[in-house]
Amino acid sequence: MGRQKVEVASAWGEAIGYSRAVKAGDLIFVSGTTASGGPDGKAFHPGDAGGQAKVILERIVAALAELGAGPEHVVETRIYLTDMATWQDVGRAHGAVFGGAKPATTIVQVGPLISPDLLVEISATASLAP
Repeated sequence: MGRQKVEVASAWGEAIGYSRAVKAGDLIFVSGTTASGGPDGKAFHPGDAGGQAKVILERIVAALAELGAGPEHVVETRIYLTDMATWQDVGRAHGAVFGGAKPATTIVQVGPLISPDLLVEISATASLAP
């Protein structure tokens, strides 16, 4: 079984040793993705979890596309929030992308993410199996 990877477009991928997404057989695993890389190296949409979720989901959809998949192939997502009070805004962004696929989804509140201006992290698993 061959592996294909989508590299991370920042120095973090090399420093930490991870890929944005990895395809192994019919499965695609998308790493935890944030809205990092905004102006001055800070998060896009500071203070706006829903806005950050939109950026994150665009990145996830782009990684899937590089590996021959789309949102309809996603079977599971995991959403990590630094504040559970933002779940509805993040959930609406998620539903706009994955509403038709309705993947199994987990939403949990966590401690701080890698940078204090990051409010959301999302990972996903997709299947290309017939």
